[in-house]
Amino acid sequence: MDRVPVLKIGDILLVSIQLDLDDQTAMQLQEDLSDRIVETGAHGVVIDISALEIVDSFIGRMLSTIAAVSRVLDAETVVVGMRPAVAITLVELGLSLNGVRTALNVDKALEILAEVRQIHGVGVLTVADDDGA
Repeated sequence: MDRVPVLKIGDILLVSIQLDLDDQTAMQLQEDLSDRIVETGAHGVVIDISALEIVDSFIGRMLSTIAAVSRVLDAETVVVGMRPAVAITLVELGLSLNGVRTALNVDKALEILAEVRQIHGVGVLTVADDDGA
């Protein structure tokens, strides 16, 4: 069985799906990614699907599930690289990918994750003045 690599960059996990996902590989990715979020304390997940020619309803649901599980584990998910044909197929299948943020590329995804961190105050340090104020 093929496994999709999960790379750590700072407090972000990057998943680049370079092969067509069968159901078993998709389920393994979901488990591997959940484990890595817990192991690393990652606050963001970027999933690059630019190499996928086809996304069926199972893969669409799997992306939604990954985003939901990631949120429970305190990490936001952004899917990048969605081809127009894939977006059209998802809409035609009636899949809205609830809870899944999307971006055109990894740079935009990192910007989104940085904004989310600022809004939620994750990683923002405050330093008291010398007088304790």
